[in-house]
Amino acid sequence: MTHFYPDILDVDPQRRKRILPILDAALDAVDPAAAMKRVVRRAGDNLLVADRSYRLSGYKRVFLLAFGKAATPMAQAAQGLGLRLDDGLVITKYGHGPERPDALAGLAVVEAGHPTPDAMGVAAARRMTEIARKANADDLIITLISGGGSALLTLPAPGLTLADLQRTTELLLACGASIDEMNAVRKHLSQVKGGRLARLAAPATVISLILSDVVGSPLDVIASGPTVPDPTTWADAWAVIEKYHLDERLPAAVRQRLQQGLAGALPDTPKPDDLIFARVQNVIIGDNSIAAEAAQRAAEAGGFHAQIPSTFVQGEAREVARILVGLGREIVAHQRPLSPPACLILGGETTVTLRGRGKGGRNQEMALAAAIELARIPEAGPMVIVTLATDGADGPTDAAGGVADATSFARGEVVGLDVRQHLDDNNAYPWLKTVGDLLVTGPTRTNVNDLYFVFVFS
Repeated sequence: MTHFYPDILDVDPQRRKRILPILDAALDAVDPAAAMKRVVRRAGDNLLVADRSYRLSGYKRVFLLAFGKAATPMAQAAQGLGLRLDDGLVITKYGHGPERPDALAGLAVVEAGHPTPDAMGVAAARRMTEIARKANADDLIITLISGGGSALLTLPAPGLTLADLQRTTELLLACGASIDEMNAVRKHLSQVKGGRLARLAAPATVISLILSDVVGSPLDVIASGPTVPDPTTWADAWAVIEKYHLDERLPAAVRQRLQQGLAGALPDTPKPDDLIFARVQNVIIGDNSIAAEAAQRAAEAGGFHAQIPSTFVQGEAREVARILVGLGREIVAHQRPLSPPACLILGGETTVTLRGRGKGGRNQEMALAAAIELARIPEAGPMVIVTLATDGADGPTDAAGGVADATSFARGEVVGLDVRQHLDDNNAYPWLKTVGDLLVTGPTRTNVNDLYFVFVFS
C-alpha cells in the first residue's frame, strides 16, 4: 500500500522511489487489523488471546472499549471476530474515525482532542467509565488501547477541571518532558489512568490489546496504563514537576493535588499486588520493532545492506539528527557497520524543547537539523536522512516527518529561506514544505513511535 503523497517525489525521484516502499512496508506491518490477527483469533466458542483461552458462552455480557489513534481499525478487527457486543465505545482523534458511517455499526464513536485533551474526550471518558462500572464478575471487557490514549481518555480527578489538565499537558509538552515523565504526572491527575480503569471494571474479566507507541513498550506508560499496575508514585510525579521547574506555573488545583498526594493525604495509583489485576490480561499486539524489522526486510529486497542499530532512541530531536548524520559519515568513510548501498533503521521517540512559536514536530525538527548538518560536511552527497512519525501526524501538523539530503539546505537558500532561523523558531514545517522535503501521509490509523532512516547510496 502506498501511504505517501506523491509530491515528495518532485525532488530526487530516483532515490526517493527506492526509499518510499521501505517506509510503506514499515507502516503496513503495524496496520492495527493485521496486528490484531497475529495475536487474537476465534475458535468456535473460544477467544484465543496470546497464550490464553476464554470461553465466550461463559460470560453474560461482552463490552468493547477502544481508545487511541488506532481505535477505529482495532475495533473493526474486533468486530470481525463475530463477538456479541452488549455495549461499547470508541474514542479516537479528530479525523481518525471510520471512513464509512456504517463501518462500526452498533458502536458509538467519538472523535476528540489530541495531544491536548478537550471536552469531547472528557464526556466520552465519562461514558466509558459508566460502561466499565456496570460490568460484573460474569462479564468480559475487551479494551483496545493505542497511542494517543492518554489525551483521548481524559477524566480529571476530583477537584480538577479540564482546563487544569489542558494547561498541565501544554506545559509538559513545551518543556521537553519524555513520555514516561509526562504520564507519571498525568496518571496522578486522572480517574482512569494508572490502573484506575481496571479498578472501575473489577471484578469483570478484562482483556487489553495494546498497540505500543512508547520506547521499549512499558505497559504502564502506553496511554498511561489504564489497565496496568502503576509503578510510579506521587513522589515520581512531583519529581518531574521539579525537574522542569513547573511548580510555579502549574494550575493551583494541580499543584495542590500533587502536594496532597506527596504528603500521604490521597491514595496512590493501584500497584502490582492489587487484587483488581487478577482477572486482567494485557497483551502487546504491535510495536516499533515490528515496523523496523519490516523496513529492514524491504530494504534488503530493494538492494540495500540493512541493519537496525536500535529501537530505543531518545533525546532532543536536533541532537539526534547530528547522530544520524554521524552514522552516515561512518558508512561513507569506513564502510561500517555496513557498506553502501546501506540503510540503517532506528526507532524511538525524541523530544523538542520549544523555544519559538513556529509550526512543526519532533520529526520535522530532526529533518531540518539534519539538513543543516549535511550542508556543512563534504561527504554528504550519497546520504539521505528520513524521519517518520508512524501515525502520520508529527506534532500538531498534518505531516509525518521529513527528508534531508545534501541539497536540502541549498534549495532553501535559493528561495530565500533562513534555515537556522526556522530551527530557532521550531518552524520546520513551512521550510520542509517549501523545499519539497515534507513527508505527508494523512492519518495512518496506527501509531508505534517514530522511525529514522540513514540511507547511503552507492
